[in-house]
Amino acid sequence: MLYFLIKTMQPVLVPLCFVCAWGLIFMIFSSVGGSVATSLRRARRMHQIPCANCVFFTGDYHLKCPVNPKIALSEEAIDCPDYRSPSKTYG
Repeated sequence: MLYFLIKTMQPVLVPLCFVCAWGLIFMIFSSVGGSVATSLRRARRMHQIPCANCVFFTGDYHLKCPVNPKIALSEEAIDCPDYRSPSKTYG
């Protein structure tokens, strides 16, 4: 009885297993690709933070920026109104 059941299902099982295996491979590569894309977007966003090039940036982890200490080195500092480039002269 079991042998007969296996023999009748075999023509269906081979293509089904083939499709499932390739579907699993596609999902793995899709997940890895999505993770890489997300990481690249996040890295690109983090590289827009201008604090390290600002004249007010101290480099001290206790007080990174005396002007805006709460937003220093965070995404909120991307459009910081107090950013001053060290190459510009003010006065």
